[in-house]
Amino acid sequence: MVFWIFFPITLALVSFIGTWTVYGLALSNNHVCSLSDWGVGNYCQWNSSSGCCYVPTISSSGSFAPENSLFTATINAGSFLFLLFCILHHGHVMERHACHAMLSKFALVFGVVAALGAFAAGNCNPYHLSLLHYLGAAISFMCICFYTVLLTALTRKCVLTGYEKVLYPLRITSTVIQTIVTICYTILFAQKEYFYLHLSAIFEWMLSVNLELFELSYAVEFYFFSSFMISNLLNKREEEKPLMLTMS
Repeated sequence: MVFWIFFPITLALVSFIGTWTVYGLALSNNHVCSLSDWGVGNYCQWNSSSGCCYVPTISSSGSFAPENSLFTATINAGSFLFLLFCILHHGHVMERHACHAMLSKFALVFGVVAALGAFAAGNCNPYHLSLLHYLGAAISFMCICFYTVLLTALTRKCVLTGYEKVLYPLRITSTVIQTIVTICYTILFAQKEYFYLHLSAIFEWMLSVNLELFELSYAVEFYFFSSFMISNLLNKREEEKPLMLTMS
């Protein structure tokens, strides 16, 4: 059904528009430094929290009112839609290529854990519950990295649309970017100098945009999706048996 093509598009748009709107509100209220300003000398550190701006990460953009409510709503909506995305894609693979069920189940597990980690990060304010927030974010970023790798492997193994020769190179590129940037972001986030923290923020936004583009590529798969495929996740299909008509 053509209706399903809008699902990954909606998922990507909700994440993209929501997070950048939150950043815009935080920047206008001087809660975060500008992504384009590399020479900020008044950024907030552990011993200062007023009259300064925080490093412009996605998390710090949603730490304070009024943008924190929109940040939580965006992450909750994105996490829920991403969870449905993982389940629906697994159902598609089970319908068309059940022989790769195990690989698809591994991908589903990573996708579900990533959604739960993002949900925890979105509902634990980084300013008040920093440990839970960063733990959820770390789990989410790590699992998303593995999830993209497994989905790219499924693209090579499973013919779901007939356009895999075009989609596979694109997803390999996106997966490589996701993996490299995740490693760089993790290393730089642990630094103390503002330049490296600012660079880690740039990488975090790159991770977000790259994931949204990766999700958008699945609009092609969802064009060939049907609601009947969901039944594979709920019921075990019975083998067709010949219909025998008895006449009395």
